[in-house]
Amino acid sequence: MLDDKDFIKSCDVPGPTKEAIRAIILYKSEVTSNDRVVDCGCGTGGITCEFSQRAKEVISIDTNPEAIEVTSKNLKKFGLGDNVTLINDDGSQALKDISDIDIAIVGGSGRQLENILDVVDEKLNSKGRIIITAILVDTKVEAINKLKDLGYNPKIMEVNVSNGRVLDRGVLMISENPIAIITAKKR
Repeated sequence: MLDDKDFIKSCDVPGPTKEAIRAIILYKSEVTSNDRVVDCGCGTGGITCEFSQRAKEVISIDTNPEAIEVTSKNLKKFGLGDNVTLINDDGSQALKDISDIDIAIVGGSGRQLENILDVVDEKLNSKGRIIITAILVDTKVEAINKLKDLGYNPKIMEVNVSNGRVLDRGVLMISENPIAIITAKKR
């Protein structure tokens, strides 16, 4: 796992997804070296960098050109990216040109989650997996409802991570934002 502190960051780009969350996403994805992964809403590229080490191919999409730039810098920093394609476009639009998706990760949807999931459902292979990360309660509800409408049996977990900071007189636990991880497999 790559260390959070090693990522290049930007004030205008969310991320990276925290290390503990990336670890859970990797585990839940059941990624193999033969998988084609799409990272929709790649931000600073935390998920992209982790999957590029494990999957055959990663396609990362973000509407923010600075996100694509920062992701590219992080891939270079970690010596990764030979198997990564970066696309600066709207998620649902970019996905229309992509086929044979094994794993779709949606970390940012720009209020287009339902449209993105419609296209992902069409492009996902028969044993494909969908992973959605969400901070907003509304996004969690929208994701679950849409996946159910599409015939999936979604699962959701909410993760609260706190990291310790050692002080002279003890350990201070500093919490991060809780995040929901919603998973679904094509049936």
